[in-house]
Amino acid sequence: MKVMKPFARGVGAILLGVVLASPSWAGRAGDVLESEAVPSDMAALSLLLDVEKAGSRLVAVGVRGHIVYSDDDGKTWAQAKVPVQVLLTGLSFADAQNGWAVGHGAVILRTRDGGLTWEKVFDGNKANSDVIEAARRLVTELEEKVANASDAERGDLEYQLEEATFAAEDAEADSEAGATKPLLDVWFRNANEGYVVGAYGLYFGTKDGGESWQYLAPTLPNPDHFHLNAINALADGTMFIVGEAGQIFRSVDQGATWSKMESPYEGSLFGVNGTGIPGQVLAFGLRGNAFRSEDNGVSWVEVAKEITETLMSGTVGDAGRLVLVGNSGMLLVSSNGGQTFGAHPREDRMSLTGALFLSADRLLLVGEGGVSVIRGIAQLN
Repeated sequence: MKVMKPFARGVGAILLGVVLASPSWAGRAGDVLESEAVPSDMAALSLLLDVEKAGSRLVAVGVRGHIVYSDDDGKTWAQAKVPVQVLLTGLSFADAQNGWAVGHGAVILRTRDGGLTWEKVFDGNKANSDVIEAARRLVTELEEKVANASDAERGDLEYQLEEATFAAEDAEADSEAGATKPLLDVWFRNANEGYVVGAYGLYFGTKDGGESWQYLAPTLPNPDHFHLNAINALADGTMFIVGEAGQIFRSVDQGATWSKMESPYEGSLFGVNGTGIPGQVLAFGLRGNAFRSEDNGVSWVEVAKEITETLMSGTVGDAGRLVLVGNSGMLLVSSNGGQTFGAHPREDRMSLTGALFLSADRLLLVGEGGVSVIRGIAQLN
């Protein structure tokens, strides 16, 4: 029997019921994956979960398939043409034209015009078939190994085969429920190579600009299929994935292989960011837990110890400026590469899920209330 782990993650604890698939949403998965996002004058003021730059353009994604963009530094926003109505959770641009968004139903969207129009290149139906294929292939491989094993090897291989058989059965049962698993983050190295991660250990990659996607979860040491919440890379190219139960994975060979790092925390981590300096990385998440490493994730020091609000996202500016954002309008600002942070919660207490420096003194925020721009960030510590 399959044991379902609770969703101990989200794009904010207050957003768990929205961000993660619910039975009512799952029943409509086919409809919302095939229906265009409805134009709305309120799109830029509704729940938005991530924001990125596409050249000089700003692009943000969120609820009901809303993607909005601004060509005047955040003063006004227009809504893009999007082929789905699912909640979109992550966004990445390789350059001014090529971008990708991910979300519920394991959907992956691609734009080739800087975010004005989007096409669906992948969804949970294809994800289910890829997972089943990989599970069945592993069962076949283990069956052959058991048949040719020595007496000393057979016991361990038979156990592995039993586990693989259960996993294949689970994958087939999941497929019957439809496209119900969300993707939660996306990161592209360039216009061709990128990766997406999500719930229950979903992990896919492409090397042809999203034309095809490969199921890469077997390359990750994540046998319990913990939720993967964020993926990012440091200035030196070292890649990190963080997730449920304090999982931290690192790749120093551009994603070819991954190592599980010793984690300073057993709760969910929702974000991972570099500081702009090679080897320096921040991991943060539930209940304000935030940790900093200066040795590529080998050892960690806790920072922002007095914070209890869940932290969801971060952004890096110039000269050691860092910002982390989270629940209840929490805004943490650092001027020394994340060694220390000052807390500056917003008065409206509306939860924040994304941030982006527009200049040394202006910060774009997204979250419960849509987009907003604050000034005077350079004076905060």
